[in-house]
Amino acid sequence: MTHEIIDRYAVIGNPIAHSKSPLIHSEFARQTEQALIYTAELVEPGHVAEFIKNFHQQNGRGLNVTIPFKEDAFKLATHLSKRARRAGAVNTLLINDPEHYFGDTTDGVGLCTDLIQNHKIILKEKTILILGAGGAVRGVLEPLLENRPGHLVIANRTVEKAHQLAKDFSDLGNISGSSFDDLANEKFDLIINGTSASLAGELPPLPDHILNENAIVYDMMYAARPTPFMDWGKQQGAKNCFDGLGMLVEQAAESFYIWRGIRPDTTDVIKKIRASLTP
Repeated sequence: MTHEIIDRYAVIGNPIAHSKSPLIHSEFARQTEQALIYTAELVEPGHVAEFIKNFHQQNGRGLNVTIPFKEDAFKLATHLSKRARRAGAVNTLLINDPEHYFGDTTDGVGLCTDLIQNHKIILKEKTILILGAGGAVRGVLEPLLENRPGHLVIANRTVEKAHQLAKDFSDLGNISGSSFDDLANEKFDLIINGTSASLAGELPPLPDHILNENAIVYDMMYAARPTPFMDWGKQQGAKNCFDGLGMLVEQAAESFYIWRGIRPDTTDVIKKIRASLTP
């Protein structure tokens, strides 16, 4: 009697127990009738290369990579997509053989798909403010700029980081860095929170009255309840306030496509993950 060898996939991080990725990819696999196993794996810092090697030997075919290992994955990848090279980080690895890891980043695609397809937001010619200048923001700038906004501003507490990030991506569109104080005389059509402040129940130090009429706010974080940033947007008169749950599912769908060559439908999966959140 022969046992079928099933392809394995996983998300690695530290911590990782909270991850929704196993539920998301299990739904994708069921929907697309793909035979695979997807798990969440806790990896200790300094042991990523060793884990990937062992994982491949156990029929591991691909990994999602979350905090704090995206830069490790970037360094370990033998081949990189253009967008991963630009972001300087990898959240998706395709493991072809022990010596060949293809690295990609799907966060920016996930964000733009959620904004454009799920929420019907037009980015072209719009004024966009993105908060934060860390890896989460760096990873989404190229796809955002590919949608040709009129102006994209990066605001950060350490303004030098915002200026440097804007300089790094200046060849792709009209982008600039700013302090939070200097936003007081600006108006925006879309504000994206790329900081982790919401997870701590905090809010970036935003001035009042910086939303245009019909403006939208979007938090890349998500929770069972509206985040403090979404609450701020509502108080400021935003037309709509969205969290990043759709981005999470859409970036996972892009990873699934890289691994399996098939695009799952995300609509019902987003609803299912939303229903699984406990207040």
